[in-house]
Amino acid sequence: MNSAHSTATAKGHTAATSTSMVTRLMAGLIGGLAGGIAFGLLMAVMGMLPMIASLVGSTSAAIGFVVHLTISVLIGLALTIPGAGLLKRSPVISAVVGAVYGMVWWVLGPLLIMPAMMGMPTFTLDPASGASLMGHVVYGLILGLVAAMVIRRRR
Repeated sequence: MNSAHSTATAKGHTAATSTSMVTRLMAGLIGGLAGGIAFGLLMAVMGMLPMIASLVGSTSAAIGFVVHLTISVLIGLALTIPGAGLLKRSPVISAVVGAVYGMVWWVLGPLLIMPAMMGMPTFTLDPASGASLMGHVVYGLILGLVAAMVIRRRR
């Protein structure tokens, strides 16, 4: 009987502490949008949205903003689907994880993937790179904090 009780307790504990896929999806969607809007406003001020729009063959800042938000949500989901357990630990951990995640995407996105897609040299550092790094860190920080808040509230 003790082993049956232990199994039930362990199962109950697992069910109570795991994060559902719906919650993970909501956290990535809402966190990605929140971080994407903040970063998108910075990009708008810097005049970078037409360059983002060029990824889909446009020069429109509005199209660039939509493309940016779409990417922001996808990147948010890429964090929250596998990493929800880490994000729900504490706000400090969520902020640090998000900021580091933003730095990783700064390397992957504007330094590697985007220039490669546009036929430009990769890993080029210039004055705009510093602003881009700042924007990616802000995005990640907001993503981590907002996603963690969604995860905690939906439990």
